[in-house]
Amino acid sequence: MIAYSEIGPALLAISDNGYNVIVGSTPAHPILFHDYSHHPHLLEHLSATLASTAAGRYQVLGRYADAYIKRLALPDFSPASQDAIALQQIRECHALPLIDAGRFADAVDACAHIWASLPGAGYPGQHMNKLADLQAAYAAAGGAFV
Repeated sequence: MIAYSEIGPALLAISDNGYNVIVGSTPAHPILFHDYSHHPHLLEHLSATLASTAAGRYQVLGRYADAYIKRLALPDFSPASQDAIALQQIRECHALPLIDAGRFADAVDACAHIWASLPGAGYPGQHMNKLADLQAAYAAAGGAFV
């Protein structure tokens, strides 16, 4: 659901399931990386006032990727490492018990300060998805609601 929210289904389909997507990519103009040995640290200027180093399936900023790779003793920025980083971020938001309890909206709200595309994130110049769309993506991926 986070990958759906951050990069969208079209980019998921034309990339390595989103794991190699650089911020600013569009389906018409994908920006992809191919070296998973480290975060690519490419600074993309998205507008006159917004630049980012976000990359990968969960659009992790370079500085955070480096910190999590070190903290979690991950070998690289591979898909498995990206999943571990995202899971740790969700854990730090205290959203895992909410997910386990089927409290989807509460879990999304708890993580909104991490991912700009989540409802309520409020990051200037960033798109935000509707909760209903994210619920549909979550259900399509096998997520359950209580």
